[in-house]
Amino acid sequence: MAEMTLKKKRPKNLDLMTIRLPLPGILSILHRVSGAVLFLLLPILLWLFESSLTSAESFAVVKSIAAHPLVKLILLGLIWLYLHHFCAGIRYLLLDLHKGIDLESARLSSKIVFAVSIVLTLLIGVKVLW
Repeated sequence: MAEMTLKKKRPKNLDLMTIRLPLPGILSILHRVSGAVLFLLLPILLWLFESSLTSAESFAVVKSIAAHPLVKLILLGLIWLYLHHFCAGIRYLLLDLHKGIDLESARLSSKIVFAVSIVLTLLIGVKVLW
């Protein structure tokens, strides 16, 4: 009976713009979004990869496309999406093993995932794209 009265008293906030998620919640949403975006862009990336391997001329075309600054920025974003998804996936594997489940550890691991994914993106992006 106490559960029924407790559920009725709780306010419902359905305004998505006023909800403040904790960092692990933001990480979870970005993990799902990055996975979906990578999945949806996979055919395009595979097509570009295949066309770059077809001939020397098609490789030159793909290379000239990738040299454009806007395309480099998009590729940098894709690198971050992949690295973020990878690092967050490792975090979720550790959570499945019951490592870092308490609140403080979850917040710390979320910060680590964001930091590592950004640092790796900058390192790989500078090395590969520029």
